[in-house]
Amino acid sequence: MREEHVTEPVVQPPGTLRAGPPCPSRPAEVREAVVRAVAERCLATRTPCDTDALADALLVASELTTNAILHGGGVTDFQVDVSGPGVRLSVSDRSEALPVAVPAADGEGRRRPGGHGWPIVCRLARDVRVSDLPGGGKCITALVSLV
Repeated sequence: MREEHVTEPVVQPPGTLRAGPPCPSRPAEVREAVVRAVAERCLATRTPCDTDALADALLVASELTTNAILHGGGVTDFQVDVSGPGVRLSVSDRSEALPVAVPAADGEGRRRPGGHGWPIVCRLARDVRVSDLPGGGKCITALVSLV
């Protein structure tokens, strides 16, 4: 796996939200941050916001956050960057385990709850990357098209 580290610029363009302490750690807080960043970008560029594309970005943000809470030991960082034709969402957690799609049924054919988040992220995002963090844990970055 490739290790990836991105440094943040001191001055951020419109549509960029760097979640400083405390960073959004619940799905609702993350969705609010995404809506603010996309709305700010649309206002600054005077372009209409595609509500269907925004809905996809909000679903991806919710799923990444929920997975970090349920399987990654909690959200340790969140970033949203709206640039070009998409929104880049990054959610970091404490776990180094890679996300996986879970079968809908166990070995005995019993349906199990959940297991849909990672496939949803992979289907809606144009690009998904999982990066190891230098201090442990991982960062999942998904690019969702806004056009």
